[in-house]
Amino acid sequence: MVPRRRRRRPWHRTRAYRLTRTALLTVVLVTVVVRCESPDMPVAPGGAPATVAASGPARPAPADRPVRAARRPTPTPPLRPLPRSRPTTLRIPSLGIDAPITGLGLDRDRELETPPIDKPKLVGWYEGGPTPGEPGTAIAVGHRDTRTGRAVFAGLAEVKPGKPIEARRADGRTAVYTVDRVKVFDKADFPDKEVYGPAKRPELRVITCGGLFSRRSGYTSNVVVFAHLTATK
Repeated sequence: MVPRRRRRRPWHRTRAYRLTRTALLTVVLVTVVVRCESPDMPVAPGGAPATVAASGPARPAPADRPVRAARRPTPTPPLRPLPRSRPTTLRIPSLGIDAPITGLGLDRDRELETPPIDKPKLVGWYEGGPTPGEPGTAIAVGHRDTRTGRAVFAGLAEVKPGKPIEARRADGRTAVYTVDRVKVFDKADFPDKEVYGPAKRPELRVITCGGLFSRRSGYTSNVVVFAHLTATK
């Protein structure tokens, strides 16, 4: 029997060809990767390098992603002032003050009166000005001390900004003020406009004596607490 002649494989199916092709493809792929990492690679509109996926559409760079606008806080509606009603009690919780109120007017020299000296725990409220919670500058005054000892506003200078002051009213409502600042003014240079000047919003000034004391002339200064209405109840 005559042996059959062995056929040769086509050149494109030989192992040598497959190895050569694989080597060439590897060189091409490596060249592409190097080019993509070079400074000449394409740049996205936002300045960030463009990213190309192995398959599927291109992924946008971070600069191309939509940015959500920050939510603006909901504005707080303005506080409605209270109608006129006589004040009855003044409270400053941080100082432990809870005192009854009496109405005050002006004396012959057009100066604000003070509460009776024999009632050191009484607070005076200027009747010619706003009542608690009304628009404008309301005035409350009290003694720091008397001959018998400490009075209602002995520690008024110690109240801190941000602390509440509550003024109860005859109609059962309460105006809550928040302390803005505390100032000590020399009586010789007392700033009338700053303390007693008009205000569009409901504000409160709480005043007592301060500074040095002299039996002949009394105290040299005044302590003034500036506050504004922040709540009603």
